[in-house]
Amino acid sequence: MVTRKLVWGILMMLLTISCTASEQEEAPDNTASRAPQPLDVGQIEQISGLQGMLQDGEYKIAVPQNDLNVSVDGFRIIPPMGLTTWAAFTPTPDGGMVMGDFVVLEDEVGPVQQTLIDGGLTVSALHNHFVRDEPGVMFIHIYGMGQVETLAAGVRATLDKVKELRTAKKLQAQSASVTTDFDPATIDEVLGTSGRMNAGVYKVTIGRPDVTLMDHGVRVSTFAGFNTWMAFQGTSDKAAVAGDFVMLADEVAPVIEALAGQNIEVVAVHNHMVHDTPRVFFLHFWGVGPMDALARGLKAGLAQTGAGAATP
Repeated sequence: MVTRKLVWGILMMLLTISCTASEQEEAPDNTASRAPQPLDVGQIEQISGLQGMLQDGEYKIAVPQNDLNVSVDGFRIIPPMGLTTWAAFTPTPDGGMVMGDFVVLEDEVGPVQQTLIDGGLTVSALHNHFVRDEPGVMFIHIYGMGQVETLAAGVRATLDKVKELRTAKKLQAQSASVTTDFDPATIDEVLGTSGRMNAGVYKVTIGRPDVTLMDHGVRVSTFAGFNTWMAFQGTSDKAAVAGDFVMLADEVAPVIEALAGQNIEVVAVHNHMVHDTPRVFFLHFWGVGPMDALARGLKAGLAQTGAGAATP
């Protein structure tokens, strides 16, 4: 016979189990709340063999691809026009995250990909930035998370592989600048922001402070590649512009329509990341024409996004 005392005991036991399970479900993730540890910049420099730039706790190294003699529609594509390999390290609670972009010739894609994989890094995107480029170049986006020394070693091994491949081709360094004849103030006035002149190329970089972009729980900053940029060269009457729009999903179609309506070619649409939240897309463009017309065309594209203040 079941007594009242036994029933009460069973009920209390069930209540205890239920409360314990509820507490476990609601317990905060301690790993997500832990503060990132500062990057060991000296270690990155020692392993990579390069000195970079430190900004807000993140560290970026860059390698201008001056040995590539690339042209598009009669314009020379030099590193400030988008021909620079880079890797940005972001601190995490357990080490770091690295994102970057490697510039490779078409016959270098396979060996470079394998070197990245062997080094513990992930290929998160592979695409073009130009059309009609001679020779054809491709861009491999990379991702990695873990111990900083492991990430830096993977980047270093890949840089060494590119150097090995280029040395075998006996490529020669090209002129690191182009001749320009235009007033950047024209661009600033149209876009409502300013950029920087570098080796004859005027580049404007625009962040997205309206969007908090995360990848594997780590925030992706403007410095680490979450940005829109545009690079101009040439003259006031005939200039060229190349660059990249970053867009939320609903912005993709309106931006393409706006740029196409202004005679600016959309030459690629793709991802740069795989586990990004929210999902973002990147659009590469190319335009040739009067400087002020190109700037107005890009302004029309920007008007279709939530792009915020510029960060040169």
